[in-house]
Amino acid sequence: MAVVVVESPAKAKTINKYLGSDYTVLASYGHVRDLPAKDGSVDPDHGFEMKWEVASDSKKHVRAIAEALKTDDTLILATDPDREGEAISWHLKEALAASLKKGKTVRRVTFNAITKSAVSEAMAHPRDVDGPLVEAYLARRALDYLVGFNLSPVLWRKLPGARSAGRVQSVCLRLIVEREMEIEAFRAREYWTVTATLVTPRGQEFQARLTVLGGKKLDKFDLANETAAELAVQAIRSRDLSVGAVEAKPASRNPSAPFMTSTLQQEASRKFGMGAKATMSAAQRLYEAGHITYMRTDGIDMAPEAVMAARDEIKRRFGADYVPESPRMYKNKAKNAQEAHECIRPTDMSLSPDKLRAEGDQRKLYDLIWKRTIASQMAAARLERTTVDVTSADAEVMLRATGQVVTFDGFLAVYEEGRDDEDGEDSARLPQIMTGEKAGKRAVSPEQHFTQPPPRYTEATLVKRMEELGIGRPSTYASIVTTIQDRDYVRKDKGRLIPEDKGRLVTAFLSNYFRRYVEYDFTADLEEELDDISAGDRDYKEVLSRFWRDFTAALSETADLRIGEVLETINDVLAPHLYPPREDGSDPRICPTCGEGRLALKTARSGGAFIGCSNYPDCRYTRALSAPNGDETATEDRLLGQEGGDDIWLKSGRFGPYVQRGEPSEAAPKPPRASLPKGWEPEAVDLERALRLLSCRARSGRIPTTASRSRPASAVTDPM
Repeated sequence: MAVVVVESPAKAKTINKYLGSDYTVLASYGHVRDLPAKDGSVDPDHGFEMKWEVASDSKKHVRAIAEALKTDDTLILATDPDREGEAISWHLKEALAASLKKGKTVRRVTFNAITKSAVSEAMAHPRDVDGPLVEAYLARRALDYLVGFNLSPVLWRKLPGARSAGRVQSVCLRLIVEREMEIEAFRAREYWTVTATLVTPRGQEFQARLTVLGGKKLDKFDLANETAAELAVQAIRSRDLSVGAVEAKPASRNPSAPFMTSTLQQEASRKFGMGAKATMSAAQRLYEAGHITYMRTDGIDMAPEAVMAARDEIKRRFGADYVPESPRMYKNKAKNAQEAHECIRPTDMSLSPDKLRAEGDQRKLYDLIWKRTIASQMAAARLERTTVDVTSADAEVMLRATGQVVTFDGFLAVYEEGRDDEDGEDSARLPQIMTGEKAGKRAVSPEQHFTQPPPRYTEATLVKRMEELGIGRPSTYASIVTTIQDRDYVRKDKGRLIPEDKGRLVTAFLSNYFRRYVEYDFTADLEEELDDISAGDRDYKEVLSRFWRDFTAALSETADLRIGEVLETINDVLAPHLYPPREDGSDPRICPTCGEGRLALKTARSGGAFIGCSNYPDCRYTRALSAPNGDETATEDRLLGQEGGDDIWLKSGRFGPYVQRGEPSEAAPKPPRASLPKGWEPEAVDLERALRLLSCRARSGRIPTTASRSRPASAVTDPM
């Protein structure tokens, strides 16, 4: 008799089908222990001793396992086959120590797929809990705790409103903030192209783009304005054209590798708009139901038996021509690739998506995984790519037409990978065109273009960039992206990640005072050291000691920092965003209201930040960080400034926009508020007008409007 422990009830239910009555399968419901969120949970002065406690909602699960062990002699830990799964098994072993005495046996099994054969094979080859993998987990957990628990208080004291900082999350946030700053600093450059609609002697049309003008090959910006483009148009129209060369070349396209965690998240985002968290949630359910292999992996190789099953399914569905002579082999090129698992694939290649008993995200994701897996073992697509050069007799003008035709679809019969950019491959089919024949001109059209700034990250492209830099691991991507949104450092708008003001401030602070710890190379190198620990090639306490020595030195350097000094530094760092050049060329930091004060960054007790005039309280000019040109929106909360130690807000409620003094508290659960009277535009409300409105509300007197100097206070309603 044996007790088998897995993470979830769904996984337990599936495994229970494959094991006989000699086994009791129970769920731990994830981790059963964690570090208490208080000082001293990791003790650097005593060998980085870690104090764990069983979570309150996990105690009943631990008791249930302990109760089962009273009658069973063997505990089989069957948690997930990665570093996190190994950690859960170790925690269970430690938490159940009192129940594992008197000759009880503890064994560890792993399987990459929840199928009868995989489970049976794992149960036949048990092992001990992997010490190096556990040590790598302990090192990672200690690092994250030490950074978060020691750096976050520095943020609270030196940068009011900042919520917390994390070892990897802060680096991820830096990526988003720096991309936004690139976009803001971008200056579009104009350029033109000229396209002609040409016609063959047989009356067939095709498109060709101007590539040579005046006998010189055109570069992207050679046609810099409309005048240059019109001259190019006239040069084409004034000349007879003929086909100078036709070149047709065979080409091929190979399928993409099967999915690993990052590429699955990217493709689910491109094709379905699914976030990383939703993707992993659906994949988890598919895995626990036994439909796919383990979904947290950066491996792209496939088990030999799965490759053969895929080839058999391809032959059955599409015929022998679609099966390549030899199986395709894939090798991961990602930096710091580890966790030697299989790719994410179906456990049964014959289970097509239309046969799957699942709905919604699970069905869509399985369809994606099945098609990508099958396509990865199919024959290459064969193409014919044609290039046609059309020239003038004097060689002053040349236009080029390109096209391609698929001669054998191969893997394209099943699947084609999505793209992050908007410009797809040209797949136009050209008509029959012969060298030397005339090319008539039906139309010649100039087109204006502007260079585009780099796009904001989506969750998918952010994960891709993190993977390229070696930041994070498959099990952490989704939680990292989710955390920075939950902390209000980043918001998602139409699928794109945009840094909030809080996120900018935190990044600016860390980049100046803890630069090393938000550097991409430093974070990637630390991940590599953690991988070395998991391989047994490095001592985890040595890694922790070296990190802690340098980190505490950096912490001590900030001890004497004053908030004013920090804000002035951030002012300088974020100056291009906070104070963009003015059209009249005047100093962008001079107050536009009084013309004397200097604009500066100010923070509020509530965590908001705003730009205010140094002549306060004589000048009450304020604006939001995110509106450097004074453009405000009435639907977003806006911190107008401070008065008497209270933050003064412009907010929007059920009954429209209103102003508010302070935030709700135990002493004042409903802080003073006043709705904007009729005729008051939200974008025109500044600190002075808000205070006047609140004062009138407090006195129950008369409220000024733009139409008349007063209005009965009874007209003001509580927006909440």
